[in-house]
Amino acid sequence: MAKRPVSGTKEWSDTSVNVMEGCSNGCWYCYAKATACSRAKTNTQDGWTEERPNLKRVKKNYGKREGTIMFPTAHDLTVGNISYTLPTLMKLLEPGNKVLVVSKPDPVVIGQFCKSLAGYEEQVLWRFTIGSMDPGTLALWEPNAPTFAERLYSLMLAHGSGWQTSVSMEPMLDCHEVPVRQAVSTMLPYVTDAIWLGKMNKVSMRLKINGAPRAVILEAQALEAAWDDAAILELYDLLKDDPKVRWKDSIKEIVGIERSMEAGLDR
Repeated sequence: MAKRPVSGTKEWSDTSVNVMEGCSNGCWYCYAKATACSRAKTNTQDGWTEERPNLKRVKKNYGKREGTIMFPTAHDLTVGNISYTLPTLMKLLEPGNKVLVVSKPDPVVIGQFCKSLAGYEEQVLWRFTIGSMDPGTLALWEPNAPTFAERLYSLMLAHGSGWQTSVSMEPMLDCHEVPVRQAVSTMLPYVTDAIWLGKMNKVSMRLKINGAPRAVILEAQALEAAWDDAAILELYDLLKDDPKVRWKDSIKEIVGIERSMEAGLDR
């Protein structure tokens, strides 16, 4: 059987680790919530924002792994779970693993992580999810997550402390290329690695499963209409020459970039 191109988290990492069930951010497009509420049936729409530790995973000793580990993928690093997530990350780093740490960052959390993990700077690449600079847009899609100002400050904090930094703008939450380019321009001075751009994936299905209100569903329809192939090609043409701008699989398909067949090669 022919190999299929990798997608999702496999673009960025070989393996992943999660130690929490649920996420307080309450993002309407969340794939982890949709999976937990439908296929896995391990959670509910109303119960998702209550974070619960998976104590078996928290207590586990993690050895050396091949390739990059993504931590976390199905929850975030929050004030409420730092007593579980920080020790886990420490145990991932101690054997020498390379870890891609992904978060909608809270500066209190990031500050504590950076201070506690000093000495592991070469093993960690921070990837902060920042889909828009607009407060109203973020509040609509990610109602309990940190504000843009908090996320930008977290990025600046990690960068200023000597850590490797990157940004994920997947999903892009603005309906036009201008605010996307403005966001890229604002964040680039604090990025050592790359800013990744991507469309929202499987949005209609996930919003239905996650119980999204009508205002969010209407905004999703506007986003889908705005980011048609022509708009993506225009954005790509405007940013393709910037060496720090990278493209997720949802955009690679449209602009003709070859997709990786091996996990963890697009970091």
